[in-house]
Amino acid sequence: MKILVIEDDRLIGDGIKAGLGKMGFSIDWFTDGKTGQAALAAASYDAVILDLSLPAMDGLDILRGWRQQGHDEPVLILTARDALEQRVTGLQQGADDYLCKPFALSEVAARLQALIRRRHGQLQPTLSHGAVTLDPGSHTATLNGEPLALKSRELALLQLFLLNAGRVLTRAQLEEKLYSWDHDVSSNAVEVHIHHLRKKLGSQFIRTVHGVGYTLGDS
Repeated sequence: MKILVIEDDRLIGDGIKAGLGKMGFSIDWFTDGKTGQAALAAASYDAVILDLSLPAMDGLDILRGWRQQGHDEPVLILTARDALEQRVTGLQQGADDYLCKPFALSEVAARLQALIRRRHGQLQPTLSHGAVTLDPGSHTATLNGEPLALKSRELALLQLFLLNAGRVLTRAQLEEKLYSWDHDVSSNAVEVHIHHLRKKLGSQFIRTVHGVGYTLGDS
């Protein structure tokens, strides 16, 4: 899942990017408000982590502008402003969730997964298709009840397909979701990950739509 992080504290931002990256998230991190504001119009994100106290532009102003422009990406506010009034204001301006610093990365990840599930209309914590089940929270998957040995990119790719059942995803869309903007991606990286998933889940689990992209096969 691709996450936009706008946080000016470099220690916190670096920790979020490294920690969530190890959990399978793809992170684009910006340290000033104006650059972060523009990022949402330039790429497709599954959720946003937004600090309120930012240089150049306040986080609440960014949030207000996004919602006025029609952006519906879930926003998790992460800030040191722990007063009740600030929390209420953030939620009224369109935030979906709120966490105060200091925080635990595991809670940030859990809240992001919950926001992403709700955006896709998924009420259950697990995702399933046929005999395959994925638990994004524990980063585990099973086939016919048996554990699957999937690498982090394979788990992320599987989650993308399960959240987008019935949709055809292009290679460009998959690359954008799997990798951050500063990642050097080889030309056949997506095809390699899909090949590995097919070997583990069955050749028909992911179907190629020639000239367009890929979609889930029949369950």
